[in-house]
Amino acid sequence: MKALLALLAAPLVFAASPYEKLLKLSQQGNGIIKLDAKSYDLLTSPKRTWSASVQLTALDKRRKCTPCREFGPAWESVAKAWSSVSGDKRDNHFFATLDFDDGPAVFQKLGLSSAPVVLAFTPTEGDRATRQTTPAKYDFSDGFEAGPLAEFLSRYTPTSIPYRDPIDWTRVVLGSIFGLSLLLSLRFAAPIFQSRWTWALGIVITSLIMISGYMFTRIRNMPYTGGNGWIAAGFQSQYGQEVHVVAFIYGLLSFSFLMLVLVVPSQASPTRQRFQVYLWSAVIIIIYSVLVSFFRVKNRGYPFRLFL
Repeated sequence: MKALLALLAAPLVFAASPYEKLLKLSQQGNGIIKLDAKSYDLLTSPKRTWSASVQLTALDKRRKCTPCREFGPAWESVAKAWSSVSGDKRDNHFFATLDFDDGPAVFQKLGLSSAPVVLAFTPTEGDRATRQTTPAKYDFSDGFEAGPLAEFLSRYTPTSIPYRDPIDWTRVVLGSIFGLSLLLSLRFAAPIFQSRWTWALGIVITSLIMISGYMFTRIRNMPYTGGNGWIAAGFQSQYGQEVHVVAFIYGLLSFSFLMLVLVVPSQASPTRQRFQVYLWSAVIIIIYSVLVSFFRVKNRGYPFRLFL
């Protein structure tokens, strides 16, 4: 009789505990437990001394869940990083994945209508027990990158997940090539950058753009063109295309004065010198007349005019 009772009690004595079952499933899945409805309930048991990170996804091609496939590598990278933690810490936190086709009832119970979803469960018993009764849900506002995911899950693991972004050798090679190309370009372009005329031209162009109202249009977010013409009425408004027109007018006036001051006096031929005096003087008068007319268009009360 005693032998019979011992035989019947043997399965109870040697039955694996829920923790041991989860540990075995984790080892079989190389650090990621493949869940179904039953193992999900086991992992998220109300009485648990472990924490868990659960990915709910839908990887079957019939589900056409592109985000699920895009997020998969990031999830696996973080789980792989966790597997490198020492056993006393690693075995107190499980990574698990539940596919929709393996547990539709779980999705329905959680009220999920989309995937992927990542939930973090805290222990309910033991030294790490918390009062948090509902799992924390990961916010995908940072995208599907592994770094933000590891940072989020580290709040619920016994120790931080030692995840490091892999070296992007393509970016390193392209960056090196770009750097070498830039150095070579600077070597051959050094005379251009060292020339005072290059800097003078850059300063003149920048000055013309700024005095023509570029910052005004940017600060006020003015449109480039308007429905009632290319000039905005009033001095308190200006279209983006007016910047080009005003810059061209002031630039041409400045260029004409420079020609009169610098180029015309150096002409050896009196005839050529006289012709250029007449030419640039006429340009100044005509362009200045256009500028005054522009003022009159902006403000109908402007009292002055010159030819136009």
